[in-house]
Amino acid sequence: MNVAIIPARGGSKRIPRKNIKPFHGKPIIAYAIECALDSGCFDRVVVSTDDREIADIAQQYGAEVPFYRPDELADDYAPTIVVIKHAITELEKSGKPINAVCCIYPATPLLDSQDIKTGLSALTQQEDVRYVFSAVQYESPIQRALKLNSHGEVAMFSPEYEMTRSQDLEKAYHDAGQFYWGRKEAFLNEEKIYAAHSRIMEIPYIRAIDIDTPEDWQLAEGLYSFQKQHHEDSF
Repeated sequence: MNVAIIPARGGSKRIPRKNIKPFHGKPIIAYAIECALDSGCFDRVVVSTDDREIADIAQQYGAEVPFYRPDELADDYAPTIVVIKHAITELEKSGKPINAVCCIYPATPLLDSQDIKTGLSALTQQEDVRYVFSAVQYESPIQRALKLNSHGEVAMFSPEYEMTRSQDLEKAYHDAGQFYWGRKEAFLNEEKIYAAHSRIMEIPYIRAIDIDTPEDWQLAEGLYSFQKQHHEDSF
């Protein structure tokens, strides 16, 4: 079976209670749960949490919470891949074998269910692919990145590219922080995600924002409103 695992601990610091904070009328985690359900890709949609309130809200929106995450996996330092590994181990106690797993972050209101479907297709098309995750192309060439020295003076990270035309520079991408499809064994073995055995699914920058600060939250609300209005205007 295919399983969606949404890791949502209760102790977020920069945005308190971020994973259930209201976003356009409902808890932000609801968007991740509904997107996973709408995709039709999963036999189970599970939330891994240490928090009873998060668990109750997750169940209200259609997710399962068949176990609680232990305290040692709910602090600021627990790697996500270890949290997913724990969830897989707990779920397989039911006796039903798991094939593919998709880790979906809870604060992803701009996630599209079609992206999840496309990601699964990319994972299953080639046997040697271990992970597929969403990514965004950098708007400006990273080869032209600037830095400041201790006196505030400007310098280039890669001065050898100063005179190179932008169109001649290699494209670069960054993780969109939305979802990570992976084979069960890849998560259990804690295989690296940023590696040759992975593939990206490129999405437009307007659908990707990593919500870590109150400013990020405000921007995400604006982008969500824009996309919703654009969708309504297209009909």
